[in-house]
Amino acid sequence: MLQWGATAVNKFKYCFQQFKSRARKLKNEVKALYLAYKHPEVPWYARFLILLVVGYALSPVDLIPDFIPVLGYLDDLILIPLGVSLAIKLIPSGVMEECRRQSEGVFRGKKPKNWIAGAVIIFIWLFFISFIVYKILRVVV
Repeated sequence: MLQWGATAVNKFKYCFQQFKSRARKLKNEVKALYLAYKHPEVPWYARFLILLVVGYALSPVDLIPDFIPVLGYLDDLILIPLGVSLAIKLIPSGVMEECRRQSEGVFRGKKPKNWIAGAVIIFIWLFFISFIVYKILRVVV
């Protein structure tokens, strides 16, 4: 029984290390995308997607708030990695490699907050809340 417990702990440590490694890589990819957005060889549609992905990643407000159990972190675990991988596919590989090399010094100290993306997310929430209140008032009144 003790051996099984030690194996489980080792597996947990390994999975946690893998998770940390992937999170670090994703963070570096967001930095590279931030630089790629400014690169002149990146097509407009890739810039638009980069704007959405990096803006959401740097936004202080989430589409699904983190205090909501499970769903709160689901957007961070699914939406951002999917958006990053799609944006990377739209960028020329040479440009992406160059941006990856340059990204090491980006966001030293503190990452910037994108309050514009935060305001857009707040607007979306207010729109949905207003829509729901409107529908409820139509049924009740």
